[in-house]
Amino acid sequence: MSNAPNKPNKYQQTVIVNVAVAVIHHKEQYLLGFRNATQHQGNRYEFVGGKIDTNESAEQAVIREVAEETGIATHNNAIVKLGRLHHDYGDKQVSLQVYKIELTAMQYEQHKNCQYGLEGQALTWVDKPDLLAEKYHLPAANKTILKWLSVPARIAITYPLTQFNAYSEPEAAWLQYHQKNLTRQTWVYVRVKDVTSKNMAAQLMHLRPDILAIVSPDDDSAFLEIEDSIKGINSHNQVVAHHLTHTALMQWFDNIQNISASEPLLSTTHPLILSCHDAASIHAANKLASVRLQQQRPPVIGAFLSPVLATQTHPDTEPLGWEVWSELAQLADIPIIGLGGLSPTMIDQALQYGGISVAGIRQFF
Repeated sequence: MSNAPNKPNKYQQTVIVNVAVAVIHHKEQYLLGFRNATQHQGNRYEFVGGKIDTNESAEQAVIREVAEETGIATHNNAIVKLGRLHHDYGDKQVSLQVYKIELTAMQYEQHKNCQYGLEGQALTWVDKPDLLAEKYHLPAANKTILKWLSVPARIAITYPLTQFNAYSEPEAAWLQYHQKNLTRQTWVYVRVKDVTSKNMAAQLMHLRPDILAIVSPDDDSAFLEIEDSIKGINSHNQVVAHHLTHTALMQWFDNIQNISASEPLLSTTHPLILSCHDAASIHAANKLASVRLQQQRPPVIGAFLSPVLATQTHPDTEPLGWEVWSELAQLADIPIIGLGGLSPTMIDQALQYGGISVAGIRQFF
């Protein structure tokens, strides 16, 4: 019998390890473990988590893993799905199901000084800004999770330009209103549908260098074009994401199904936030998120899922309601943002039904 080592069979199916990940935090403090040098992706920090057992749901697994690794019982805590992602390390493929778990003040006080977990691993609490700035070396698959965590609990959306048609100079009135009324350092989706006003997003960012903006790629180009023409301006880093409408998302999805059609060019410079309204668009969003990861482009960091409730802007559109909205959110592989008839105070309700954030116009200024 030959003693030669077994060669890998090229037809052998790749084994994917299913992992539940717990992003544990109390306010702005996040818990990280440290992987031993002998482990896969060793000498790196990591979120708590582990393999999902047979006949165990991802949420059951994350509760069990947290208890086994840290001794923290989280079955009564708010557990919110962030998303799912697949990563190929070359020597190993993992499918991560990621949950965000907020500890109570009592739980945090009990565990904030624990330097080691129950399995002997080093534990440390880190500030969220330092975590998002990648000051802690995490496995490659975790970089997308950091982008997800950057999405705030509340996002403002600008009024349509038509709201200011009664003014002699609608664009000037639009700019003045938003410059004055936007909360400081907020994320704002600058939605100006008037094709003749593409530079309005750029002008607003110039007037309010503290805000972080979600814009269309066209608005982003306008920003670059006039950046040098207005003095005393903040940098292009104000743009945190590009927005893809429901129509553009479905067009992209339809095109990739047609092998004769060329793939539409999407932003390669910024993360994406999408608009979804139903199961079909959630499916398309999941596909796009997967493609972005495979192509190592900035990830999809969220999707506006709307309308949750009835809105003044679209009074004839049938709202999803919280129950249907929640069912759709569970289908998503990316974080879900509630939109439509919501107020900032509804964030707890959105978390309860599977979202991570709420967005809106009238009540967010």
